[in-house]
Amino acid sequence: MSHRQRLRLGYGTNGLTDLRLDDALGLLADLGYDGVGLTLDHMHLDPLAPGLAARTARIARRLGALGLTTTVETGARYVLDPRRKHGPSLLDLDPEDRAARTRLLITAVGVAADLGAHAVHCFSGVIPPGTDDATAWRRLAEALVPVLDAADDAGVPLAIEPEPGHLLATLDDFHRLRAALGDPAPLGLTLDIGHCQCLEAAPPAACVRAAAPWLRHVQIEDMRRGVHEHLPLGEGEIDFPPVLDALAATGYQGLTVVELPRHSHAGPHLAASSLAFLRDAARTTAMKGAPAS
Repeated sequence: MSHRQRLRLGYGTNGLTDLRLDDALGLLADLGYDGVGLTLDHMHLDPLAPGLAARTARIARRLGALGLTTTVETGARYVLDPRRKHGPSLLDLDPEDRAARTRLLITAVGVAADLGAHAVHCFSGVIPPGTDDATAWRRLAEALVPVLDAADDAGVPLAIEPEPGHLLATLDDFHRLRAALGDPAPLGLTLDIGHCQCLEAAPPAACVRAAAPWLRHVQIEDMRRGVHEHLPLGEGEIDFPPVLDALAATGYQGLTVVELPRHSHAGPHLAASSLAFLRDAARTTAMKGAPAS
């Protein structure tokens, strides 16, 4: 029988942007979450403001006092450029712009090391107009090399996320990048369960099993086929018990983080209801797997 790991559940701070970070962390601990997906952004932990090391150390103490673990996420919409959503990216035409994103990711690796985080999340970005496919893949690989070096030195894996509409959009794309970089040990995968429902050929549970050797971070929400819209759990098309069963069967030990970045207005309510939903789905999975008496 394969080892079954109890899932460690978290909630993303990008869905709690109406709360101060201390309040958000206290809420998640009180609800019974195991950890938090901490997005580096101006409203919580600003990676560009002065005093980052001291601010990070204070958050590390707060996480420790609350018994929360963390992953560091880098999907903030306007952290580098107040006028370009998710810009600049690792694929931009201007090498200085690409370098700015690379520096942000290296900073994130340092923050993750200081927090004792499981992983640093990132994504490729959208192919800029006028850029051919081969050039975009070359830029991505080149931009990630120094980040992977930093991750290797820090002992924190970099977990890239296949994102609908981006250059790296699918599990197959992840393997293309992995091969292009020579399968570096620090490079892992962020698997977003909703994205699997949105555009992968295989069902989400099958995606989990296929991704297992490279899985370093998991994001979870509901979604519908062909529509990239993060939905509260139970409001889309995903059958969650098989997904949670597949995650448990892999022995995955990182966080499974609820990601509802467009629902911050209802963040405290959804943090509570999401945890109840996932616990209920996990119980359903456990009951189905229990031997008959």
